[in-house]
Amino acid sequence: MPTLLIADDHPLFRAALRGAAADAVAQLQVLEAESLDGVLAALESRGDVDLVLLDLHMPGNHGLAGLAAIRAQFPEVAVVVVSANDDPRVVRRALDHGAAGYLPKSSGLDELRDAIRSVLACEQWLPASLRAAVARAQSSDQDTELAARLASLSPQQFRVLSLVAQGLLNKQIADRLEVQERTVKAHLSAIFERLGVRNRTQAGVVLRELELSDPSRQLEA
Repeated sequence: MPTLLIADDHPLFRAALRGAAADAVAQLQVLEAESLDGVLAALESRGDVDLVLLDLHMPGNHGLAGLAAIRAQFPEVAVVVVSANDDPRVVRRALDHGAAGYLPKSSGLDELRDAIRSVLACEQWLPASLRAAVARAQSSDQDTELAARLASLSPQQFRVLSLVAQGLLNKQIADRLEVQERTVKAHLSAIFERLGVRNRTQAGVVLRELELSDPSRQLEA
């Protein structure tokens, strides 16, 4: 029985996704999370999640950093990005960072079902309305290199990098991950080398390069 994790902080949208998923796949187990921390905790505690539907702008996630975190720590889990942002350049970036599909929040129920079926069948999925534009959008050399560098990190190294980006000190990171401080220092040395950076500040900037503005918040403003 496949397992789907719906990651979105809006209850009504989660309910819509849950209904579409139930129609798309028989005997599908569905989990839910309201924040990126909740997603990572669910993936850590469960080894049977096949697919995550990930909102780009849920609490703890401000763009592609959440996608990168899941791909680095749980590479066997497929991720479909869900967003109100349907800019082909953003879609291209999401695919370059490992997304198995991209689902605009304006999609109809048929598209929701098709996306879930396709990705569970190990196929990449995009809505028909975006395929030509995304095909024309060229991958950025910077994104391609960044995706490769992040993919070279081990799951624990990515966790350390995420905590560095949050401003935590080595001792705080060691306490959070329940490891010794010298282990954190060893991870940081490897992270600096693999990312091609010299210090903690530059390492933190790497993840911030994955942040994206939220169109819905811009409209509210």
